[in-house]
Amino acid sequence: MRRGRGRVGSSGRGRAHPRFRTSVRWWIAGRTVHALLLMTLAALAALSVVIATAWTLTEHSPRSMAQRFSNGERLFDLSLAVLRASVGTDSLNPEPDSTAHQLLATVASVTGSLVPAVLLGIVLIKMFALRPFVWRQRASISHAWTADFPGYSRRHADSENAIIAVRFYNRFDNLSVVDLRARVHLRYLERSPHDGSLVIYKQWLKVLDAQGEPADERYWLAVERGAPFTVWIPVDAPVAELPFRRIQGKDLSGSYGVKLLVRLTARTVGLGTEVADERWFDLEAGDFELGRFVSLQPDLDKDVWRWEGWTDFDALEPHPNGENPGQT
Repeated sequence: MRRGRGRVGSSGRGRAHPRFRTSVRWWIAGRTVHALLLMTLAALAALSVVIATAWTLTEHSPRSMAQRFSNGERLFDLSLAVLRASVGTDSLNPEPDSTAHQLLATVASVTGSLVPAVLLGIVLIKMFALRPFVWRQRASISHAWTADFPGYSRRHADSENAIIAVRFYNRFDNLSVVDLRARVHLRYLERSPHDGSLVIYKQWLKVLDAQGEPADERYWLAVERGAPFTVWIPVDAPVAELPFRRIQGKDLSGSYGVKLLVRLTARTVGLGTEVADERWFDLEAGDFELGRFVSLQPDLDKDVWRWEGWTDFDALEPHPNGENPGQT
């Protein structure tokens, strides 16, 4: 039996779906401090120009409008005065008998009282929105025997199966991260056998644990500052070209919008807070490359940032014939 469409409410407006809200806190957390400051200054500058223009339009003066706006220096000085009032360091002197000027001066004054609180809120949000991990730009796909586990590598010495490597490191110099867990899942869309509509599916993928055995998650007791970490994801199938069409027994030839999600969760020492980060890798958007990543050479006598290989963190090992396998 086919159901009818949702009825419109008594007010004549239906409650449409989907309904979304934008979280200002997380929008701020996703921007850099420099970007937030520039956007704030740009907004205040734009507001100052608008108020200065309205101030000039509504002032009591025998001069014509053309004469008022032809004095660029006066308009610029007025805009700067409004900007100072909008950040709370100055105030405007409205004409006593001008309601428009009184209103504009009030807007500038209220803005000046709110800006410090807004900037403080931005600083606090950025302070506690920790995203300590830097990800390698692409996930690399190489033969399974290239994995950094001797037992796993020996078992796949004669195999053409591939393995995916996702790399990251802790970028904070003074932040210790412990109890790090990495989990991976596959997200894809397929046609419903019922009506042909696209349905979203998610499938947990196995990763190699500390012993090089397939497991639900990879666990690290501690995350050294700056040291690279790798999540190894067995494909369990050969990958001769991209995009690959099979992973861990799942045939993707009839799937759409295939993405790989790597999610990290950990705790911080000292702050006692939990941190989480994730990275999506799009199968069709060039987020994968064929070849093994360039290895870093640890040297305990040097600072971690001076280890050999850091400048090539996003590169691939050269192919024996001199070609870059990632360009295949």
